[in-house]
Amino acid sequence: MKQELLYKLIESDLKAVDAVIRSRLLSEVVLVRQVAEYIINAGGKRLRPALVLLSAGALGYRGTHHHELAAVVEFIHTATLLHDDVVDESDLRRGRETANALFGNAASVLVGDFLYSRAFQMMVEVDDMRVMRVLSDATNIIAEGEVLQLMNCHDADVDEARYLQVIRYKTAKLFEAAAQLGAIIGGGSAEIEQHLASYGMHLGTAFQLIDDVLDYSGAEVETGKHLGDDLAEGKPTLPLIYVLQNGTAEQAACVRHAIENGGRDDFPAVLAAIRATGALEHSRQCALAEANLATAALALLPASTYKDSLLELCLFAVARAY
Repeated sequence: MKQELLYKLIESDLKAVDAVIRSRLLSEVVLVRQVAEYIINAGGKRLRPALVLLSAGALGYRGTHHHELAAVVEFIHTATLLHDDVVDESDLRRGRETANALFGNAASVLVGDFLYSRAFQMMVEVDDMRVMRVLSDATNIIAEGEVLQLMNCHDADVDEARYLQVIRYKTAKLFEAAAQLGAIIGGGSAEIEQHLASYGMHLGTAFQLIDDVLDYSGAEVETGKHLGDDLAEGKPTLPLIYVLQNGTAEQAACVRHAIENGGRDDFPAVLAAIRATGALEHSRQCALAEANLATAALALLPASTYKDSLLELCLFAVARAY
């Protein structure tokens, strides 16, 4: 399933969003432009902006204000990436050097702050209190999710509920906000808005679950990141939690040691334990369950090519290899 085909319907809208992004990256400070353009131009799936565009389109919106909101969502997402890579000490994203590896941690953090503040400037210009509330609440919850993940690092006693809370906060919340913004600007009812928000939340959860699966099964050339990065950072993701709960005493001890100590020394043994226990298949099934909930949340939307694309995204989220 090619992402390009999924986005065919909104191709012209995405080009308009890119134009907004480029125009709003302007700054008299050269380093701000360099770092921001580097990370924005690195590509990415543009999933969150696409959700704004598709959700609005599914409700019959045919204006241009959704371009601004989609750009705001992408700026918020990009700011989180800049901060994430500093916290995680990552040196590779989307197959390229991370901004912090190229420009340094200080520049990455400060340009992330610039993108956050630029996003808030843009949302104020939209002059819609409900839009501002959704985005400001989402940004705050994402920050809480980042802190929760930091607290969970190197903690082998994290259970599935704590792990899912991090996903809901850190990743799924912006998906939820993006779909909800489409409903707001599209003039959807309160019920439709709630259902689209639920769709975004479950889609975002499925998406992150597959990301965590790919950390132990993907091809580096496709994922654009090193395999085992999560393990090296001591992150207790669902495949590891499953081994801790369902593996042999020896397998569980190996995973516990790896989480508590970080690094890559234990990666081969951990990977063997993950494969032996069926942890990846379990995680994929959890992602599929979330995707099915996302699909069900679209039941109230009228039939349209936009709704079809939203449904296709549910399949893409779990079937992708990158």
